[in-house]
Amino acid sequence: MEQDLAAYERRFRHAGLPNLIEGWSASEDVFTRASPLLALVFVGELLGALDRDWSPWANLAAGLGGLAFLVAGFGLANLLRRRRFTELPHSVGRAELALFVILPALVPLVFGGQVTSALVTALANLVLLALVYAVIGFGLVFILRWAARELPSGLTASLSVLTRAVPLLLVFSLVLFINTEMWQVFSLMPRAYLAAAALLLALVTSSFLIGRLPREVLLLQDEDDPPLSRSQRVNVALVMFVSQALQVLVVSAGMAAFFIVFGALTIGPEVRESWLGSTGTAIGPSLELLGGRITLTEELLRVSGAIAAFGGVYYAIAVLTDATYREEFLEDIVGELRETFRLRTEYLSLRGSSPRT
Repeated sequence: MEQDLAAYERRFRHAGLPNLIEGWSASEDVFTRASPLLALVFVGELLGALDRDWSPWANLAAGLGGLAFLVAGFGLANLLRRRRFTELPHSVGRAELALFVILPALVPLVFGGQVTSALVTALANLVLLALVYAVIGFGLVFILRWAARELPSGLTASLSVLTRAVPLLLVFSLVLFINTEMWQVFSLMPRAYLAAAALLLALVTSSFLIGRLPREVLLLQDEDDPPLSRSQRVNVALVMFVSQALQVLVVSAGMAAFFIVFGALTIGPEVRESWLGSTGTAIGPSLELLGGRITLTEELLRVSGAIAAFGGVYYAIAVLTDATYREEFLEDIVGELRETFRLRTEYLSLRGSSPRT
């Protein structure tokens, strides 16, 4: 029986749905498993007590003081919880996670008053915990592998949408691409602002994809299926989100590649000179082709990437509002997930337990 249960749980993990395992918890199954990594980072952040402007002996003293500070903070937390001062935690819960974020951030603050370093350390630790939870808690690696396997069938299902959307999208994109203001805006934009604009468009696209997921997850289950808990619904929604987001990303990358080639062939140095006041920043050597010279420039990459980002937003909206696409694309995902739900029913029956709520 134990082997059968382990086989079911292994299939849930490989499907990117570890939360379907009964008794799965963030404390025991995520952060406790990642405790060696967290401990290594925790000790390594002693470097936050150091300052390159200090002498080696001062940095050594600060490092030892930082170590004593971390040990003392951890020990006092143990005493407050009525444990031995040096007792190691058997599981990593909320208290241990709070110490992981707060104590290393206090080290550069106490030893040198480095406020910025303290804030960066706390933020970095929060990001690390989020990544650990995504990779282990929601099986992000397995989800990506599953989504990559389903990508060809998803693109085939969306072919009808592409054939209807491409003419309008192509006209829209070409008009933007040969627009002087488009080149001036994205060529002169600071890189930090360019990254912020890309992040904004990614958030807009994600919001369209996420907005319909709760309804889709509810429609997935048959009436006879045991109900899903909140964390299990989030896990299922993440599988669907990654599948659709990966498809949008591939379509956007294809558009970017097209406009890079198209721009390299059609937007020559004279045109760039008249639009930008310079021939642009060349990336790599020029290529002689068909009696002409092709040059890849940073400005071309910026504008092509911007066009691809706009196209990705348009494509995401199109596939979400097209009933035919949703039926064809979601058919494969729904089939896979319903098979997993059927296995979950067998798994719960074998365990002789009721689902979590």
